Amino acid sequence: MKVAVLYLAAATVAALLPSTDAFVAPKQQRIAQISTLQTTSSSSSSALSSSSRQAPFSSHTITSSRKHTALAATAASTGVTPTTQDECDVLVLGSGPAARAIATLLASPATDGSFDILVADANYDRGWIPNYGVWQDEWESIQKLFASYQQPLGTECVDRLWKVTDCFFGGSFDIPVENRERLDRPYCRVDKNALKRTLSPKDEVETQNEGEGAAKYRVTRANHMSRATSVNIYSPAGSMVHDESGTTILLESKDGEVTQVRAKLIVDCTGHESRIVLKDDRMKSIPPGFQIAYGLLATVDETNVPDTDFVGPYSKEAMTLFDYRTDHFPENSNELSKAENAPTFMYAMPLESNRIFFEETSLVARPALSFQECKDRCLTRLKHLGITITDIEEEEFCYIPMGGPLPAKDQRVVGFGGAAAMVHPSTGYHLCRAMMGAGSVAKVIREELKSGDAGWNPERAAARAYDAIWSPSNIAQRNFAVFGGEFLMKQKVEGLRGFFDGFFKLPLELWGGFLAGWPGLPNNEAHETWWARLVFGLSFVSKLPVPVALDMLGSIAAYSITEGVPLPQSVSPLLGLPDGYGYKEKAAAVGDVAAKAEARKMIAESTVEEVLPVDFEEKTLV
Repeated sequence: MKVAVLYLAAATVAALLPSTDAFVAPKQQRIAQISTLQTTSSSSSSALSSSSRQAPFSSHTITSSRKHTALAATAASTGVTPTTQDECDVLVLGSGPAARAIATLLASPATDGSFDILVADANYDRGWIPNYGVWQDEWESIQKLFASYQQPLGTECVDRLWKVTDCFFGGSFDIPVENRERLDRPYCRVDKNALKRTLSPKDEVETQNEGEGAAKYRVTRANHMSRATSVNIYSPAGSMVHDESGTTILLESKDGEVTQVRAKLIVDCTGHESRIVLKDDRMKSIPPGFQIAYGLLATVDETNVPDTDFVGPYSKEAMTLFDYRTDHFPENSNELSKAENAPTFMYAMPLESNRIFFEETSLVARPALSFQECKDRCLTRLKHLGITITDIEEEEFCYIPMGGPLPAKDQRVVGFGGAAAMVHPSTGYHLCRAMMGAGSVAKVIREELKSGDAGWNPERAAARAYDAIWSPSNIAQRNFAVFGGEFLMKQKVEGLRGFFDGFFKLPLELWGGFLAGWPGLPNNEAHETWWARLVFGLSFVSKLPVPVALDMLGSIAAYSITEGVPLPQSVSPLLGLPDGYGYKEKAAAVGDVAAKAEARKMIAESTVEEVLPVDFEEKTLV
């Protein structure tokens, strides 16, 4: 009995040790355990993929045995047999501005080395639809960033510059309806086609200007076929599998050809509603709001226009950022009531001659305002303003999720752009935030890739990439802006007029830093610390009409009660900073190593030599 207890204790302690040969005695016990673990490991590996046993790899070489093993495992687990294979350092999913920006910087032949970057999108050749507007000083900061990576953005990437920006908030708080509020801050329209060409490889685009086609990444026209069911678990089984050195993923083209890609890291830029980047459902968060807009690029009739320096009330020398007036609806009408309770504004970009881009926008709402409502209001407003459309070149239907939960932690796929909830939760600005964020994310991924195969750790690389996007300080700044989005969402048109009229009475560095609000962009220093945000908030409230100010103070109190720490934490040092995404190295040893080592030593030194019962020996040790 004494010996049986000793052997059972040995088996129990052995199961807790980090290695299977932890005990010197008994020999048969150790052999049985190792065999069992090997059998379990083999069956588990075949169920997932042989990639879980692959060694660190080079971005340019892949052994024949590894290719064949991974191919067989994928075919067995998914029922899909890949027809081609590829390998890269980083696989970027998607091909919008965020995807091409991060891919361009990752693939840049900068001084710290060059890396093999593969962009995957079955719709890679599709044109970009949105009209992108940016503040001139923010775009200049983006140009400096890309130039530092030897990927300059030429002047052709901007096709229109307005030296001033206009707003109309008349109709409430004794502001005359015709009042024009002029902001002395230049605004630009990005030439989406020139930007797309600039962020593309030479052999994938017909260049028109110097500097276009300078990106160094490769392209495959295929999409992933996975859906995340849990953190780092995907359906269908085997469609994407992570291991200690990278990821094996299946991509499918429009003609059904399946490519198996082996990548050290995957960056997902497929948008807010990504299928493979999960949102954090363990932390309390507010669902996203939605910015909806209907836009049209049109030619207007100027036959009987007395002053062709204007299109209706809109100066051709200014970009009109907001027109929140509602005088185009009849008094006491149902249309006016809807517009007052679910407001929209006109956004107008005069281009050359009599071409102008109009857009009727619902800033943020939950649920989203209908596109048809936005279109009807746009056309009604233009008719009221005496603007006659003779030709429509483009129509734009803009859908932007804003706010919502951040990505779940510990994911091996790095979300970027909308997939990482990088859209500003109050304003919907995204392009400059994503392009500036691409610099910091590319920097840390390139640093990790430079470590070589021996030092490569995909978990650490993914965690550092997420932390470069959402550092604790940036999360705190976002939490402050999330409250702003929630406050705007509850406002009727009168409240929004008062809000923005007061907002633009602040010094430019205060309101300018809030509108885009991202590290590295101009004026962000006025918002990136708790003290700066507190100063902004107090200054802002002092500029608001009394009813709006009281509503905001009440909303701050109510929001802090219902949503808890995030807002108070963003404006106070007492609650610290939010938890971030920084890498936490896993402990090499499990349990109390000293106690287990002592048990091993004492068992080896034991003088007990009684013979075990045959029945026990056969069932337990063989």
